Amino acid sequence: MSRIAFRNFTGGEVTPTLSARYDLQKFGTFLQCCENFIPNLHGDIERRPGTKFVDELEGPAVLLPFQFNTEAENNYVLIFMEGGILVADEGGVIPGVRLESPYALEDVYAISHHQAADVVYLAHKKYALRKLTRSGDAPDYQWELLEVALNQSLPAPGKPTVTFKGTANGTTLNYVITAVDEDGVESTASPVGSCNAKFPTEWVVGDNVTLSWQSVPGAKEYNIYRESAGYYGFIGVAGGTKFTDQNYEPDTAMTPKEDWNPFADGNHPSAVTVHQQRLVLAGTRDNPASFYMSRTGDYENFRKSRPLQDDDPVEYMLASGSIDDIRWLASFGELLIGTSGAEYKATSSGAAITPSDVQISTESYWGSAGLQPMIIGNSVMHCQRSGSHVRDLSYSWEKDGYAGNDLSLLAPELVETHSIRQWAFQQSPGSNIWCVREDGVLLCLTYMQEQKVYAWSRHTTQGKVLSCAAMCGESEDVIMLVTERGGRYFLERMARRFRDTDAIEDAFFVDCGRTVRREEADTEVTGLEHLEGREVAVLADGSPEEGHVVRDGKIELYYPARVVTVGLNFASVLAPMPVETDGDGGSTLGKRRAYGRVTLRLYRSVGGSYAATESGDLFSLARDTAWKEKTFYDLPFLPERYGEACQPFSGDLAVSLPSGQDADTSIVLKQDRPMPFRLVAVMADIDFGEQ
Repeated sequence: MSRIAFRNFTGGEVTPTLSARYDLQKFGTFLQCCENFIPNLHGDIERRPGTKFVDELEGPAVLLPFQFNTEAENNYVLIFMEGGILVADEGGVIPGVRLESPYALEDVYAISHHQAADVVYLAHKKYALRKLTRSGDAPDYQWELLEVALNQSLPAPGKPTVTFKGTANGTTLNYVITAVDEDGVESTASPVGSCNAKFPTEWVVGDNVTLSWQSVPGAKEYNIYRESAGYYGFIGVAGGTKFTDQNYEPDTAMTPKEDWNPFADGNHPSAVTVHQQRLVLAGTRDNPASFYMSRTGDYENFRKSRPLQDDDPVEYMLASGSIDDIRWLASFGELLIGTSGAEYKATSSGAAITPSDVQISTESYWGSAGLQPMIIGNSVMHCQRSGSHVRDLSYSWEKDGYAGNDLSLLAPELVETHSIRQWAFQQSPGSNIWCVREDGVLLCLTYMQEQKVYAWSRHTTQGKVLSCAAMCGESEDVIMLVTERGGRYFLERMARRFRDTDAIEDAFFVDCGRTVRREEADTEVTGLEHLEGREVAVLADGSPEEGHVVRDGKIELYYPARVVTVGLNFASVLAPMPVETDGDGGSTLGKRRAYGRVTLRLYRSVGGSYAATESGDLFSLARDTAWKEKTFYDLPFLPERYGEACQPFSGDLAVSLPSGQDADTSIVLKQDRPMPFRLVAVMADIDFGEQ
C-alpha cells in the first residue's frame, strides 16, 4: 500500500476533465466537489458559517454598499426594491427610511456606483445620473436620492455699469463679473458691460474704469474680468458691488467659465468613478467609447474656461478598430477603463491628466462585462464580456503594464453556462470574493494574488441568493444577502467564522437562523415566524436536535436548553480528486485502487460523516450532487460525559473507508448537522491494482 496525504485544499473545486492532469503542480490541491466549504489561505478547509435572519422584505431586492469609513457604525447596505430604497445596517432595516426610486429592479444590477464620503453616485445608461446622500448627525441621519444637476452655482450677476474716467478715443473696453459663494464656487459670467475709453497702454495718471452691479444673494465676493486679445482675463476681486480698474493686467490663465453638459437630452453615462479628484463618467448613449472628467476638486462642475486650463473638464474618445462600449472605470494609480472589446489605461506625460494631456494604452483584449470592478490589494478584478469568466489585472514589471489571469480556468463549469450578477469582497477573514450567479447559487473565490491562490467553492441553500454586499464589521467583514425562500424574501447576514475561543453552543451553521439566549433553560423557542411551516435544524446547548417543524412561530425542544440556534439545515460536502501518480509500474491512470486505513486530521470539529466515491462519480458528483444517494458513516464522536454536548475536537481520527476496487475511488466527507467541521489533512493507505 502507498501512503498518500491530501494536505492542501487551495485548488478548490475544479472541472472533472482535469482528473488526468496530475502533471500540474496544483493537482494535489484539487477537489472534485467543494460545496458549502471554504478553502483557507493556509491550505486547510472549513465549513462555511450559516446566515442570520435580519429582516423580512416585501419583495425581491438588490443590495449596494454604503461605506463612509471602516467604522462598523458607518456601514450600511442600500436595499433597492421595485419603486423604493431602504437602508439597513447589521441590525436590520432602519425604521422610517424609504426613498422613492426610479430604477426598475432588473436594472439595479447594472448600476455603476462610486462613493465619495456621504455621497454615492449612481450611473446607468437608462437613467439620469443620480446621487444618494446622507446628511445630519447620528442617529437621525437624513437620506435623499437626488438627480445630479451639473454646473450648479449662484446666478450670474446682471450686466455691470461701466464708466471710464479720462479722455476716450473710441476704443471699447469690455468687462464681465462672476459671483463666488462661501464654498468658492463661481457663477457663469454676467452680460458684457462696455464703455468708450482708450487702450489701457495709453492711459495716463488718473485714468481708470469704474464698474458697479447689483448684488447677488448668497455671494461672498465677485471676480472681475476684462477682455484682452479675445479672452476675458482676471483683474481683481471685489467684496462689494463696485470695483475700480486701475489698469490691472488681465490674467488669461484665469477666465470665466462657460457651461458644458455632455449628458443633456438623455445622453446618460453608464459608468462612474473618481480619479485624481475628478468625477469620471463614461459610456453614454451617443458616445459609448468616450469618457469625461469633471473640473478638479469639483465633481459636479463641467464648466470650461476659454482658453482651456489644466483644471478644466476632460473629454476623450477611445480610438480603436471598433466602437466598444465603456463598461467600467477604476482608479488604480492610473485610470483603468474596461470596454466590451478591450481594457485600457489612461495616463498623462505629467503628474495628472489634463484636457491637453491624455495618453491611452491598451492593456489587454479580453473585453469586459458591465459588472462593477473590484480592487483587491494590487489587483483589479473584472468579468469577461460574457459575464462569466473572472480575470484579474495587476501591474507587471516585465510587461511595463497590466497583465492578468483567467481565475475561472480550472473551474469553467461553475461559470461558463451562467453569469455573475453581483459580487462582494470579504477581506477579513480569508480574502474571499462572494459571487451571486443568475440561478441563485452563491460562489466563493478564495483569492490571494501574491500567493497564487484562487480556489472556487459552491454554496447552496434552501432557496436562492439574489444579491450580496460587504460591510465592515467590528471584528471582520460582514456579508449581507438577499434570499428568496419559498416565495418569501429575506435580508440575511453571514455569521462570523467559528473561532478558537467559541464554545460549541456558539456555533452557527444554519441558514436564515436566529439564536435565543436565556438565563433559565426551557423547551419552548419562539420568534421563528419567518420559518413558519419549515423543517429546521436545531443546536441546543451545543447538541443537535432533528425533526422540528415551526408551528405558530415556535418549536418545542426535546430537552430544556439555555442557548438555542434554529434555522434551515444545509449540507457541506467535499471530495478530493482520485490519487494519480507515476510509479515503478508506470502511471496509475485507469488502475483500480482501494482505500485502507484513512486518517482525518481535524481542527475544532464535531460530527461529520464519510463515504467512498464509485465509478462514474467523478463526472457527476460536482454537477449532479450524486453524493446525496450515498450511504454515509458517522465519524466516531462521543461526549466526555453522557448527556453533555460533544466538545470541538482537534487531532487525528482514523476510519476505514468502505470502498472496493475502482479506478476513480476517493473519499467524500459531509457535515449536515449544525456543527463545525474543519479539515487540515487526509492521510490514506491506498492499494493500487494491476489493472
